[in-house]
Amino acid sequence: MYRVVIVEDDPMVALLDRTYVERDPRFRVVQTFQDGRAALEWLEQNPAELAVLDVYMPLLTGAELLRELRRRGIGIDAVMVTAANDGATVDTLLKMGVVDYLVKPFTVERFQQALDTFCRHREAVAGETVAQSALDRLFSSAPAGERQIPKGLQESTLEKVRACLRQAPPQGLPSEALSRATGLSAVTVRRYVNYLVERGEAVSTVNYDTGGRPCRLYRTAGGAE
Repeated sequence: MYRVVIVEDDPMVALLDRTYVERDPRFRVVQTFQDGRAALEWLEQNPAELAVLDVYMPLLTGAELLRELRRRGIGIDAVMVTAANDGATVDTLLKMGVVDYLVKPFTVERFQQALDTFCRHREAVAGETVAQSALDRLFSSAPAGERQIPKGLQESTLEKVRACLRQAPPQGLPSEALSRATGLSAVTVRRYVNYLVERGEAVSTVNYDTGGRPCRLYRTAGGAE
């Protein structure tokens, strides 16, 4: 689970950010700050993977905070959620390597897209080497799955199911367990895992050692047979 800090001086926007983040089971908000200075002091002593960051704030602006984090070698990623949309500010922050940039007001769907982008980035660079296919997926102008998945399926939901499968034990998990972990109905989970099986990203096996009806288990492709 990725740890998130929210740095936003508007309490209503901070609450909205928190609500949207915590809808996704891959994330947990660990702290919220109303100024960049307090966030910097906390991050020097505590780990987090993602900052949801405003630009216009007291004491330290979002750009100043991010610059200072980079200077001190604090390797946290940032998603900008801000009203600042002038070209100079956007260009500066993009050159500092922000994962995504959302201009207020934003939709929950666009916020979820930013979280998915962060996850793709983290997953792509998680190993010792990075496959070209992972880089292609990371740098494509739109997520590959959004161009390929059938009508009625959503990329953000697909990412939730993928994340849950990656955390499954070697033997896999039944759709009911995936349902509880993702907060989706068992019927919805089966639609998504069956699609991942069709794509070759997941494998389904049947467990006959249940003492009752056989149970179908799902796991990521490449796991234990």
